[in-house]
Amino acid sequence: MKNAVLILVCFFSLSIALAQTDNKEKLTIDGALVKTVQYHDNGAIAQTGFYTKENKLHGEWVSYDANGKKLAVAQYDNGNKVGTWKFYQGDTMKEVTYANSKIAKVNTWEAKDTRVVSYK
Repeated sequence: MKNAVLILVCFFSLSIALAQTDNKEKLTIDGALVKTVQYHDNGAIAQTGFYTKENKLHGEWVSYDANGKKLAVAQYDNGNKVGTWKFYQGDTMKEVTYANSKIAKVNTWEAKDTRVVSYK
């Protein structure tokens, strides 16, 4: 299970690296950070995220497929993987929690596992 998640994480990290070399990127200054929006060939947003001025990934990064469907949400702190990342695939969501930039915990959720609860 951890191997499959590790492959997903590596794929996500590689897609960030590859997208950074593409000319289909819009950069803007947002305070002390540089915001990036990267695009698929069809013009749809591929990724959004932030860099530090030292070119390290920082804050929330979100990846989308060419149809605009969310694929992953990741968190970075000055280049280090932190928090809980979410990977979406069909009716399945994997949550990967990081500690010290290493996988600490993996949860898999499926649509059949969800319940709607109403509080009054």
